[in-house]
Amino acid sequence: MMSTKNTLARWSNSKHAWLALVAGISLLIWGVSGLTHIAMVLFGPQQAVFMPPPARVALDDARPIAETLAEHGIAKASAVKTVAAPGGGVLWQVTTEPMGPRRYFRPADGSEVRDGDKAQAEFLARHYLATDRALTSARLQTGFDDDYPWVNRLLPVWKLTFAGDDGLTAYVHTESASLAAVNTTGKERLQAVFRTLHTWEWVPESMDWLRVVVIAVMVGSLLAMALTGIALLVTVRRRKRAPGARGWHRIAGYVLALPLIMFSVSGLYHLVQSALVTPQSQLRMGAPIDVASGKWPLERDWAALAKDRDIAAVSLVEGGDGRPLYRIALAPKGPMGGGEHDHGAGGGAKPAHGMAGHDHAAMMAAQAKAPTTPAEIREARFAGIKPDGPAIYLDAATGAVAPESDKELARAIARRFTGAPDSTIARVELVTRFGPDYDFRNKRLPVWRVDYTDPVDATLFVDTGAGVLVDRVAGWERPERYVFSFVHKWNFLFPIGRIGLNVVVGIFAIALIGFMAGLGLRMDLKRRLRGRAGTPSAVQATGKARS
Repeated sequence: MMSTKNTLARWSNSKHAWLALVAGISLLIWGVSGLTHIAMVLFGPQQAVFMPPPARVALDDARPIAETLAEHGIAKASAVKTVAAPGGGVLWQVTTEPMGPRRYFRPADGSEVRDGDKAQAEFLARHYLATDRALTSARLQTGFDDDYPWVNRLLPVWKLTFAGDDGLTAYVHTESASLAAVNTTGKERLQAVFRTLHTWEWVPESMDWLRVVVIAVMVGSLLAMALTGIALLVTVRRRKRAPGARGWHRIAGYVLALPLIMFSVSGLYHLVQSALVTPQSQLRMGAPIDVASGKWPLERDWAALAKDRDIAAVSLVEGGDGRPLYRIALAPKGPMGGGEHDHGAGGGAKPAHGMAGHDHAAMMAAQAKAPTTPAEIREARFAGIKPDGPAIYLDAATGAVAPESDKELARAIARRFTGAPDSTIARVELVTRFGPDYDFRNKRLPVWRVDYTDPVDATLFVDTGAGVLVDRVAGWERPERYVFSFVHKWNFLFPIGRIGLNVVVGIFAIALIGFMAGLGLRMDLKRRLRGRAGTPSAVQATGKARS
């Protein structure tokens, strides 16, 4: 037993020393670049207002949207809905081309707003950033780039640059009224460091296999160094702490070996899966809706429809059987809300009948007040707080209350994107907060989660308010998402808040760089110098190492 222990100690010591240079440099590269990501989260530019612009829909005496669309030659559209308008009130937002600018029409007379999508983007950017700076440039961006990478998910977006020395730039997704990203010159520099050192995105696509191999070797050396270090800690016992860097390095090993293994194993897993499937946005707009068949004049019955109801939005969506439906979204009763709302139908040709009772059995308790301070807003962005209320569905051709509910419509939308029967659906539930399966980069809440069994074996996240597929996760991809979230990003620390989590991870990263990489490389340099001078190493045998 003693001989085996001594052999393991000598073997681990030789391999640990041999790995020191490659692993130490690797730890410096990924440790420093990882800190840049934490710095962006903690100190990067932050929106000043969290909640989207309020929009109370009032369509009294408005022109029927069906007539407006017909007049402008629009028979089909991917999305038709009301959005908050600059100066108050609402506009009709119409998506005819998913990657093109949205079109906007005034409800009162049906006239189109000139350059409406650009104006809407500027309105949203000024709302979220609370800025009155001059706008220096604005362009519609339909692809990802270095400054707006694929992790932001949303396209197309308007890239708006404002006057000022800090290079303030907002990326606005008008379809979802989202501030998709906000950059400054400082953040762009940090992003450049992260892309260069952490993800190595500078490597040409044709050489991606080489990038994967080199990173795998370097990160693998970190894992090997941690494991051989643990073997030394277990097999080589010291009666007293060694002097200088060697003693501090050993103490650090007890504390930092596990975090180093967590970072390296999860990093390797993420690297391999990313190599197998190229990461990309799964966002897809629905097929064009036959808006020409929506003959019922919603606006003419608005007084009856809106009586005793606070209507937050109206959209035209496709029902499960292909019929166009008006989705009437009601404002939540609490200050912030969420939950599953199934609203059964009644009969009747008039919208005023059969809609007074709503099923609130799954209604979640109202959340805390809207975040206002920078810290609250930063936290809320990752938590995913969003106003949500129940919805009513009306047949767009007759005005009768439709039997659909949000849950049933979610099934129908998922069915259109998969082609699979409902019998393969295992679960349907409303998602009101971000998490490992559906994270904050999607920007959109609430959404419905639809879990499929074989042969689809995937989870779809859909937005019933716009008929949009927001994200799709294959069954075999789920484990990596959990590992990356909880093991690499340490999201198991979520009870201490997003800011606290990043502070803790940053402290461990700095410790790894300072104690493991810094001291380790220093010791390796001294060992190499001693080797050249013919001086025996400090650990010639396990027995001496224990003295």
